[in-house]
Amino acid sequence: MSKIAMIRPVVEIDGDEMARVMWRWVKEKLIEPYVDLLTEYYDLHIKIRDETNDEVTIRAAEAIKRWGVGVKCATITPNAERVKEYNLKKEWRSPNATIREMLDGTIFRAPIVVRNIKPAVRFWKKPIIVARHAFGDIYVGTGIKTDEPGDAEIVFRSASGREIRSKIGSLSGPGVVQAYYNLDKSIENFARAVFKYALMVKMDVWFAAKDTISKVYDARFKEIFAKVFEHEYADKFREHGISYSYYLIDDAYARAIRSEGGFIWATKNFDGDVLSDMIAAAFSGSLAMMTSELMSPEGYYLTEAAHGTVQRHYYRYLKGEKTSTNPTAIIFAWAKALKRRGEIDNLGDLVKYAEALMKATITTIENGIVTQDLTKAIEQQTVVVVDTETFINAVRADLDKILEKLRPSSTS
Repeated sequence: MSKIAMIRPVVEIDGDEMARVMWRWVKEKLIEPYVDLLTEYYDLHIKIRDETNDEVTIRAAEAIKRWGVGVKCATITPNAERVKEYNLKKEWRSPNATIREMLDGTIFRAPIVVRNIKPAVRFWKKPIIVARHAFGDIYVGTGIKTDEPGDAEIVFRSASGREIRSKIGSLSGPGVVQAYYNLDKSIENFARAVFKYALMVKMDVWFAAKDTISKVYDARFKEIFAKVFEHEYADKFREHGISYSYYLIDDAYARAIRSEGGFIWATKNFDGDVLSDMIAAAFSGSLAMMTSELMSPEGYYLTEAAHGTVQRHYYRYLKGEKTSTNPTAIIFAWAKALKRRGEIDNLGDLVKYAEALMKATITTIENGIVTQDLTKAIEQQTVVVVDTETFINAVRADLDKILEKLRPSSTS
């Protein structure tokens, strides 16, 4: 079978440890035999980031801006132990955070749904995609701890010299105070990225906050989302038969539990941090069954696995042991990136191949061939627990069957 041609590359960002090993296996067995793969390659192995003073991460982000689509392997964000282990110059910051900031991107995380793993919430039939605003809230906040009574206030001094003061409260004894901020521009870009992604996947959008209590901070989110939607996206949503709804966050949680899923839930930074892990646990209990996509307001697109580098399995692999590490999220990261490349470049065969690859992975799991992490979640009598390479080989066999059905029949 001739390989599927590409016109422009995908930016390939390699990573660390067991994720890096699975990355190579997925490419060699599930991508390169079928696609004449074009990539612009950046190696974000922790030692290379250290040697380049993390410049390689910046170059990778700039490449995504150039080509529009990227796919990223899991990488190490080093702590003190990792600095010692890899003999690093310093504790380099998260590559994901650097790339996210440079692209001004919003993170979209969605569970990979299979028939033989039932969600913990029995009503859920379709994935709930969590869109997390990756700026502001407590992550840019500052706190004060006091051991005596006193008054707390926020003071803002503008660039023009104007001063605004607002009292937080009077502390009757020892306590803590915290303040944080956000930017209108960042919230606007968050809203645009969410609505742009919704049009891409044809799904409804929810946004939830607590503007009845947070009458300035959360109310500003609500106001900006409404303005961006009405002025820029309302007509497009109507054309595609999808909707945007705002809910108080407690109401949204109640509605979500009773829903069948199938929507994008846009969240502020802290809410999304918590909710994305809850959704992952509720659908399958494994981060290897979770996709992670980043979309910028300009349309820059990056996919990756939601899980980390799987350090424990990597040490076993180095000893020559076979591991039953789940590569599903890595397979989906590649498939979604190639599908997006195909959509942008109008390459129908590439889109069909990417969809077939995702379908084949789901088929393999639904046939009861699984890695160790899924054994407690799967609801099936006959289950075959396999190592990573055997799982990938099973996916390839199912992929060949699906592609054979898609191939036009020859005529005499």
